[in-house]
Amino acid sequence: MIKKIRHAFTMMELIFVIIIIGLLATFGVEFMVQSYKSYIFSAVNNKLQNESATAVEFIAKRLSYRIKNSVIARYGAGATDFDSIRDINNTKSYSVLEWVGSDIDGWRGNQLPLWSGIIDIDADIGQTTNLTSPETNTTAINALINTLSYTNSGISDSALYFIGTNNDINDSYGWTGAAITSQQDAATHPITTGTNLNQFSSSIAGVDFSDVVVYEYYKHSWTAYAIVHTLDGDLTLHYDYQPWNGDTYLLQTDGNQTKRELIMQNVATFKYKAIGTLIKIQVCVENEYIGDYAICKEKTIF
Repeated sequence: MIKKIRHAFTMMELIFVIIIIGLLATFGVEFMVQSYKSYIFSAVNNKLQNESATAVEFIAKRLSYRIKNSVIARYGAGATDFDSIRDINNTKSYSVLEWVGSDIDGWRGNQLPLWSGIIDIDADIGQTTNLTSPETNTTAINALINTLSYTNSGISDSALYFIGTNNDINDSYGWTGAAITSQQDAATHPITTGTNLNQFSSSIAGVDFSDVVVYEYYKHSWTAYAIVHTLDGDLTLHYDYQPWNGDTYLLQTDGNQTKRELIMQNVATFKYKAIGTLIKIQVCVENEYIGDYAICKEKTIF
């Protein structure tokens, strides 16, 4: 008869097993924790990279169609608490970047540009009521602005900027919230439809283009833009307002708020500076769950 003999673990073997299990438990869990942390960090990093890049591209695309002399930075709640972007300094906390935009949608048009960007100076010699712009369709411009503003604005809210104009940024764009009352001293000239389809006339009551230095080339504008960075980290675009008519980036003269779109949340930093006619912007986006960690993107706009 064969007997089966069962052997139990010796005390030494048990000790080794316990030690090995302990080592696996300690370092295995640590390895898993580190792997999980690496995954979370990588996911957060990629998310912040994408968000900061998106915000920078969104702003840069709109800034690329700015009227270059019009850009200001606001540092307070007062109407005159702003500097030309060329004059900003480190002693002030700027929270708003603001500019007058060229009507790029009207310039692209559907098949042809809706405005030509040219004033026929020879045709307007001695003319103070109308400015003739060959190949411009003021009816089509009005319809486009009406569509883009959701029926809130039209060509009578728009303005011309003559390329070559050198005006004081403090009072010739309407940045202080006061409507422009003189075409002669304006950088942006409030206009409406003229006598003919290809003509502009002044939209300032009782004021024509007398004594205005009219340049051959112009840009058409129907809105200003403002990028606003608030203390809660929101970065917002404001549009459909006309400073030359007395609007501000918060309110229009009819009391309605300007249109606004949220660009990004959790923005830790929004900075900008001018280098000649170029503008350099920086956007830093942070994660709401990981403190003191942000990803920054920069871009220079011509």
